[in-house]
Amino acid sequence: MSSGFGKFGPLVGAIDEGTSSARFIIFKANSCEVVALYQKELEQYFPQEGWVEQDPNAILEVVTICITKAVEQLISLGGKPQDIIAVGVTNQRETTIVWDKYTGRPLHNAIVWLDMRTSSTIEKLLDTVPNKTRNKNYLKPLCGLPLSPYFSAVKLRWLSDNVDVVKQAMKKGTCYFGTVDSWIIWNLTGGPNGGKHVTDVSNASRTMLMNIENLKWDPLLIKFFEVPKSVLPEIKSSSEIYGCVADGPLKGVPISGCLGDQQAALVGQMCLQKGQAKATYGTGCFVLYNTGDIRVNSSRGLLTTVAYQLGSHNPPCYALEGSVAVAGAALGWLKDNIGLIENVKKSQEIAEKATDNGSVVFVPAFSGLYAPYWRQDARGVICGITEDTNSNHIVKASLEAVCFQVRDILDAMNEDCGIPLQVLKVDGGMTSNDLVMQMQADLIGIEVVKAGFTESTALGAAMVAFWAVENNKAATIAMTSGVTYVPQISEDERDMRYKQWKMAVERSLGWKQN
Repeated sequence: MSSGFGKFGPLVGAIDEGTSSARFIIFKANSCEVVALYQKELEQYFPQEGWVEQDPNAILEVVTICITKAVEQLISLGGKPQDIIAVGVTNQRETTIVWDKYTGRPLHNAIVWLDMRTSSTIEKLLDTVPNKTRNKNYLKPLCGLPLSPYFSAVKLRWLSDNVDVVKQAMKKGTCYFGTVDSWIIWNLTGGPNGGKHVTDVSNASRTMLMNIENLKWDPLLIKFFEVPKSVLPEIKSSSEIYGCVADGPLKGVPISGCLGDQQAALVGQMCLQKGQAKATYGTGCFVLYNTGDIRVNSSRGLLTTVAYQLGSHNPPCYALEGSVAVAGAALGWLKDNIGLIENVKKSQEIAEKATDNGSVVFVPAFSGLYAPYWRQDARGVICGITEDTNSNHIVKASLEAVCFQVRDILDAMNEDCGIPLQVLKVDGGMTSNDLVMQMQADLIGIEVVKAGFTESTALGAAMVAFWAVENNKAATIAMTSGVTYVPQISEDERDMRYKQWKMAVERSLGWKQN
């Protein structure tokens, strides 16, 4: 690298646009050392029950503010904005935005990934599956995903069915569609004035429109969802120069990396070898297992997804993904709905007071169970209550529920892949709870390694952006590893407790009758 850099040397920026906030982090190039960081909350709107929206302009504004403030911080520390050699983008996945390609104006609010309004659209689409089978997995061989309200194509179809301006714009060919990464990159690279309408393979693999094998928009999928091809962005690899920032403090800097947030965490955790896996504990919990160049078609309810593709000449790397709907959200429920805890951060000390004689099991299936069950009819249950049960036991059971659900997913992954996991890497907010991490190791029977660095997602985006400008794909970053949790219970006790969990899950099914 040429000298001529300021006191921090070359730098890489990462835009990390999540569901509840966005941040911009400036790293020293090829390291996990953070030089400057700015984060800002993002508002969500709930126009009806089960509907979740965000204002696309607000998303953009928050991202721009984060960039400006972080760069100001860099300057105040004696660094130079010119030292930023690349920018990466990572984002909440599946969230769907449509806008006018000539004016840049959004045609509707963004429909957020967890929005459930598309359940009716799913019913309509199931009716069109050949031979009246209504098979949810009909498209899975093509795109790796089951028909579910989550994925972007279903949200896009809802917009074209229900919002007149969107329908008209699609007809006229003036409509652009994108997930959050596309919206940000298009705007930062010039918007209506030459902005690049692109997405990367990891985000495209969550739309249900990309062929999981050849990584192109699939004509059969486009036809099934009745989406005009003209609205779709161009699919690129996760690590290449898409364009340069057109304006502002980063003017002229190449945007050269893009990954969906869970895939970015996989890269940031250095799970770059086949058979490595990470779990990110947030509102929900996402487990990704690197399957290398092999697309594993799960027979156990997991999703096949693209993990990353490092440059357009390299083959993609695939992953199996399993998600737990309710992780941190269970503690929010105990605090806000039931009033059992005043502060989510105190959950560890409360749970530690629970005596061992109460084996309470809590299945937090508030709106059904996700992988590997995929049962919409499940509802929450608390089992094993005796006269000795107190609130401490219930708090502990809600923490354990997260660990049991991760065990469910890992078991399914081991059976699908036939390669048992040696170690689970973990990141996300809940990993600061030592008790949960120890319980996780106990209940899965393998070591749990916490990232020594909390911003794995942003780091993953910074890494792929750096590799694109540096052509040094092999440069893995020396990570400070965090705490390792070693299983401390016997195989017998582990099996007994897992059996109780399975019994409780059984009792949670079939509550919601259609």
